Amino acid sequence: MARRAAGTAPSPLFTPSLHLRPLADRMRPGSLDEVVGQAALLGPGAPLRRLVEGGRLPSCILWGPPGSGKTTIGRLLAEAVGARFEALNSTTDGVATLRGVVEAARSAAALEGRPTVVLLDEVHRYSKAQQDALLPHVEAGTIVLVGATTEPPIAGAITPPLLSRLRVFRLQPLGEADLATIATRALDDVELGLAGEYALEEAAARQLIGYASGDARRLLGLLETAAVLAERRVADLGPGPVPRPVQIEAADVARAAQSPMLGYDRSGVVSALIKSVRGSDPDAALWWLATALESGEDPRYLARRLVISASEDVGNAEPAGLPLAVAALAAVEKIGAETNDEGLYALAQAAVFLAASPKSAAAGRAFFAARDELRAHGPRPVPGHLRPAARTYRNPHDAPDGAADQAYLPRGMTSRRFWEPTDAGAEARLGQLHRGRLDARSEARRRRGE
Repeated sequence: MARRAAGTAPSPLFTPSLHLRPLADRMRPGSLDEVVGQAALLGPGAPLRRLVEGGRLPSCILWGPPGSGKTTIGRLLAEAVGARFEALNSTTDGVATLRGVVEAARSAAALEGRPTVVLLDEVHRYSKAQQDALLPHVEAGTIVLVGATTEPPIAGAITPPLLSRLRVFRLQPLGEADLATIATRALDDVELGLAGEYALEEAAARQLIGYASGDARRLLGLLETAAVLAERRVADLGPGPVPRPVQIEAADVARAAQSPMLGYDRSGVVSALIKSVRGSDPDAALWWLATALESGEDPRYLARRLVISASEDVGNAEPAGLPLAVAALAAVEKIGAETNDEGLYALAQAAVFLAASPKSAAAGRAFFAARDELRAHGPRPVPGHLRPAARTYRNPHDAPDGAADQAYLPRGMTSRRFWEPTDAGAEARLGQLHRGRLDARSEARRRRGE
């Protein structure tokens, strides 16, 4: 699809003027209408679209994964409201640069009556002091700050004072249909794209979209490299002109990618692994485990995450889960797995066992409930009969039923219950025993008239 001057003659893929600009840069959307995959923010009637159509843009955070269009959208928003545009990068532009931008913004407001939009890429990398330096200029409206970040703003990456002055707009990762649209545009665009000189085979398109992992920039970078490799492959077949369009095959995309690690979304894949274990789907757990390992993930890190899941998700419903997961971690550390697949058997065994096991989070929830109670009301004295060498302490081993009837919680909390056992697996048996003891203690107190 040609987005610019219709009828323009096709340009060679690597003319001197285009060779200096990567395909991903050349194919940046030229207007908000050309942005793909963010209709919830920019489509007709969407909140951000309504704001800019009204001629105003608030200082805001664009939060989204890499390649979702944050930087491009920031520039297009500035254009849509007729503002000056300044781009800063938190890794290279510090407070001194910011001061210069603020002075230029003041001058533009006084002389031209135009606001200045400052796009701060990777805003979460700014230190607290640097973020504090932004506050007065944002609050006074000297600049309209558009911060771009891949980190959740509420997770502490953005300081609370700055965050309170910003609207947060979340960008979604691009879906497969979005990426297919972007690839088609790049293949067909006569002026800045590949001018119809190349075509993607169906398998190559699927592979390209898979490697991109929701990242448009990665998609276009891989497409550009795969086009060059396909051109050379066809040219090597023999003399004469290369027939057009050149078919980009799956092998060309694989060679361009070199490794699935290019498209590895660490947080997403590991989250999917743990949630598959929690959701009792061994097949999905194995898939995400393989995805992480094939992408170069440290197997020891995955083993540690499985150890956590063994307690957090499986818990006492299957007490064998935790020692098995710990054993898998030890096996990976001792045997190795980076160059030795034998170490991966233990990881696979643990993942399948944990996923197939009954689940209970009761123990963890009980602990955090107890901690919340402590934090809310403070510590309480240890009952006298539980202190060292207390003469009033009754040893349960000397009791007929192995459970001496005495209080173990502090005074005033004896009826408090934190642990609520589930009916899952082994925890059901533990719960039944525990409830039996509670009933026996209640009956003993009733008989004593307490």
